[in-house]
Amino acid sequence: MHLYFCGMKELDARLKKRLEARKEEHAYRQLTIPSGLIDFCSNDYLGLSANTKLRADLLQHFMAYPIGSTGSRLISGHSLQAQELEQKLAAYHSAEAALLFNSGYTANLGLLATVPQRNDTIIYDQLSHASIREGIQLSKARSFAFRHNDVNHLKEKLNRATGQIFVVIESVYSMDGDFAPLSAIIALLEDYKAVLIVDEAHATGVIGDKGEGLVASLGLEEKVWARIVTFGKAIGSHGAIVLGNKLLADYLVNYARSFIYTTAMPPHSMKAIELAYEMLENRGLLEQLRSNICLFKGAIDPVWKDQFIESDSAIQSLLCPGNEQARALARSLQEQGFDLRAILSPTVPKGKERIRICIHAFNTESQLLDLAKAINKKLGEK
Repeated sequence: MHLYFCGMKELDARLKKRLEARKEEHAYRQLTIPSGLIDFCSNDYLGLSANTKLRADLLQHFMAYPIGSTGSRLISGHSLQAQELEQKLAAYHSAEAALLFNSGYTANLGLLATVPQRNDTIIYDQLSHASIREGIQLSKARSFAFRHNDVNHLKEKLNRATGQIFVVIESVYSMDGDFAPLSAIIALLEDYKAVLIVDEAHATGVIGDKGEGLVASLGLEEKVWARIVTFGKAIGSHGAIVLGNKLLADYLVNYARSFIYTTAMPPHSMKAIELAYEMLENRGLLEQLRSNICLFKGAIDPVWKDQFIESDSAIQSLLCPGNEQARALARSLQEQGFDLRAILSPTVPKGKERIRICIHAFNTESQLLDLAKAINKKLGEK
């Protein structure tokens, strides 16, 4: 018992040292309770997580379902409801088949750790988020990153690839808010034995005529081998699907550990997703979001445009190099009533720290103009 206690003390000392290093780098993370400030930080782009109609509709169905799914899909957690939801979502996104996962993170882990094999090659955009990178790390394939949205650099990596080649990108990037050059990448891949995987997390619900995502909005569904669509952002719920052909869905049911060995999504969550997609059919929220993005961008003084990463999406990023500088700017704007967060290194590269501003359909005109005014004034004080 004494030896065990000493081991615990040594481990605690090691963890404390690493946390102190984070504090010295001004990169220490802490959980914070939502403050009641004006929301410019959440991924709830359409406001569906708190939509009164959606909540009322869900409440009407709630008593019809058990609280939990009771097990994995392969044991007791499968249902006609899950099967029909997958069919509806596949049709909505113009795919042959869809398979539900409990989050975008587990969907990426399941797909990327399972399908690429030894001697295959994965090439991914260097700004791909953590779940893509960690899925790649779990695979047996070798991997290369290419410079963000740089098609010529991607071509260089393709020329070094062996075996089956997988190219992995996001359609809208979570930190920069910019779009992938999908058409150019697809044209390039036609000369190689390569398939394309596109994560549509930040495009789902906000890009396309009915929020179907960037791939379907460009009519490129048949050119993309697999897509990851998530529900924890514009859809206002949680979970994800992998879109592809039926062969891929069957393969993941048999080999994706993050699907096989986890309790299935609860029934009320699936109903929330179904109801949210029904609301997407009404373009009002999507049109309001796009109007709000244009309003905010137009209210930023042109002299400061170069400090923003160019983006037409709901994600607007104001560069503020240095962790402490980014924190200070975020604090100043929070004190004025705006819920904004600094994105620090190592989440983003050093020198690329920023304030990530998320525009929503529910932000009012006065809120958007007041935020732009506060940013213009603060930048003018530097």
